[in-house]
Amino acid sequence: MILRALALLLATAAPVSAQVSAPTLLPVEVDREAGRVLVTLPPPGADGVSARFLYTASLRTGLGTPETGLDHAQQGDTYVLAFRRMGKKVVAEYENPRFRATNGSPAEQRAARESLAASTAWVGDVAKTLPGGAVQVDLAGFLTRDVLGIAGALRQGGAGEYRLDTGASVVDAAATRVFPDNIELEARQTYVGDKPARFLTDVAPDARSLALTVHHSLIRLPAPGYTPIRFDPRWGGIFGAPVVDYAAPLGQDVVYTLAARFRLEKVDPAAARSAVKKPVTFHIDAAAPEPIRTALAEGVGWWRQAFEKAGYVDAFRVAILPADADPLDARYNVVNWVNRATRGWSYGQTVIDPRTGEIVRGSVLLGSLRVRQDMLIFEGLVGADKVGTGGPNDPVQAALARIRQLGAHEVGHAIGLEHNFAASTQDRASVMDYPAPRIVLKDGVPDLSDAYGVGVGAWDVAAIDRLYGQPAPGTTQAQADAAKAAALAASGLRFVADGDARPPSSGQPWASLWDDGADPVAELSRMMAVRRAAIDRFGPAALRPGEAVENLRRKFVPIWLLHRYQVEAAAKPIGGRGFVYPVAGGGQEAAATPVPADAQRAAIDALLATLTPAALTVPARLVPLLSAGRSGGNDRQFDIEVMQTAGGPVFDPLVAADVAATVTLSALLDPDRLQRLALQQAADPAMPGAQDVIARLAAATVDRASDPLTQRIATRTLLMLAQLSRDPQVASGVAAVADEAVVAAAARLAKGRDPWARSTARLLGDDDRLTATLAELPKRTPRVPPGMPIGGAESDWMAGL
Repeated sequence: MILRALALLLATAAPVSAQVSAPTLLPVEVDREAGRVLVTLPPPGADGVSARFLYTASLRTGLGTPETGLDHAQQGDTYVLAFRRMGKKVVAEYENPRFRATNGSPAEQRAARESLAASTAWVGDVAKTLPGGAVQVDLAGFLTRDVLGIAGALRQGGAGEYRLDTGASVVDAAATRVFPDNIELEARQTYVGDKPARFLTDVAPDARSLALTVHHSLIRLPAPGYTPIRFDPRWGGIFGAPVVDYAAPLGQDVVYTLAARFRLEKVDPAAARSAVKKPVTFHIDAAAPEPIRTALAEGVGWWRQAFEKAGYVDAFRVAILPADADPLDARYNVVNWVNRATRGWSYGQTVIDPRTGEIVRGSVLLGSLRVRQDMLIFEGLVGADKVGTGGPNDPVQAALARIRQLGAHEVGHAIGLEHNFAASTQDRASVMDYPAPRIVLKDGVPDLSDAYGVGVGAWDVAAIDRLYGQPAPGTTQAQADAAKAAALAASGLRFVADGDARPPSSGQPWASLWDDGADPVAELSRMMAVRRAAIDRFGPAALRPGEAVENLRRKFVPIWLLHRYQVEAAAKPIGGRGFVYPVAGGGQEAAATPVPADAQRAAIDALLATLTPAALTVPARLVPLLSAGRSGGNDRQFDIEVMQTAGGPVFDPLVAADVAATVTLSALLDPDRLQRLALQQAADPAMPGAQDVIARLAAATVDRASDPLTQRIATRTLLMLAQLSRDPQVASGVAAVADEAVVAAAARLAKGRDPWARSTARLLGDDDRLTATLAELPKRTPRVPPGMPIGGAESDWMAGL
């Protein structure tokens, strides 16, 4: 039986030049019994192309394991897809609009096209030639290929070696949907492997055979009339469309990037404030349960204010996705609610026209378990008895506040904004930061009433105005950008991009992830006081009635490591230098300035304070509670997120101390940081150097080792110094300082009477034995429990917030 889709309202496909006016994108015939999807391509134009579309693929059904990134609604790249007839074949080709000759002669444009490769996506047989030169082609083979690189994602995610089983991969012809501006298609694909990773057995009935449904969208090319603008480093932004323009005049950039943004056209172009012809509407996935769904809608709706201030009236809207709408339909901007076996990252995705940078569709992916992690952490901080009370310390209310912020953050990416990790040092100036919950002490008790901010920040408003704001009449985009950048600099608002904030080794003192406070060093000291209060209060009150006591081990980890990211933030001023992203003539060309010496020494003091016995001792009363037996548990997250025990369920307080100390030691002994210290002291002897940090660290740990806890921390310090001294990637001067510290410590310890001191001295003095010990160190070092959503490049805990 052949079912003709709505596209058959057209007897013949309209020519490419007239596609904008066609009531449907292409004629499509669906043959369910044969599993065929026949599309009619119009006669080719002068360039040999029958049709061009934007094309992207996504996952209808996910794998549910964050390690692989194969999630429901996960989206692939966007291409300009061209169909060409070549003899009895139809070639589907990804064009290469990055390389171009804008405003160049026909010969220049031809040279740009022919000098760089296109990509063949698929080749199929012509099924039928129609009068006038149109052809029918069956897209089944196009739809069942591994377009998303699923086999590679499985391999890179540690799932094992899989291959696409073409015999068990078929088109889902019944899923075909055709609309005026897009065609939606699907195929069920099967990937087989003989040795699946263990974590796959937690999510698949038979991990040797994985079935995933891949969704394909063919989208009409946007109509003319969109005005591209350049990416500006002073503001950042997601990279929309990279360009290599061979026709650029001499003296102008050949390589540049077009900013990504939606098309917003004012009803009255001359008005400073005007309604728009087509508002940007984001739909909240109805799969998100209440009250989460409402919280998401509220948070996403915060962007309305930023667009209003940029001069666009009612230009940004939020709605619940209609029950009969498909969240993967390219006509909708959607905030998708996604389930996984463990916590995972959330994403703000876009379908971008690679020719112009215009955002055609926004698609956000939110993991459902992140809010559950919020609840776990907040219950550990204030007690499970507060759940559902509705008060300021209700973990539910704090978790919903975080969901509002998360919704705004990810939609921020989908409308064109990059992270701004400097916002936390400027009182929540942007929702595009990763916010730590602002926990304060009231009468010595942790309080959540101001855990997260409300609304977009001042930087968000300014960034939307730069990205979307219309230059005043008689003003060019470059002039408008310069004026707005000058105003931004005068306001003191800062922007720090991912690459300079995310690495723990960064020396940018203004930006970190999951930090808070204008002064990261002072905030670390404050956070240590909050942590101590939370630890002192931690216990059975963190459990809900009837909850297994074993869960205290999991809830204790984020309390014990509450200071973790503030440690990273406080370390960045050490050898640090603040900098911006200036352009010539902007007045900030030489704005990179070193952190003052006294501020660096204060940071060293604060970090060393986190290594004291007072900071690293688990209260004895907690050890029995944290050693409760576990029976019948099958939650994989529990196994991942607890600290190594002393065998069975028995809690090991020395492991806890080692884990927390490793956080600080890794920050202080980062090779890049130590090299910057050496360089700054060579330039200015008044500045602290690598030798100062290492000497003070040894004095604070090795010289004070007197009991099992301090000896364990001293051992960890010495082994990390020895490792540093032997690392060929470490600057020779820094390695020499580390080696000197190890040799000096061994000499002092050899004179001691304590067995630990003499044993450690012998180890450090035996080169072969020390080499063997360092080789085994990764295996013998307690694993720091993951925190940021599982499955990313990072594995830390607070991105679960």
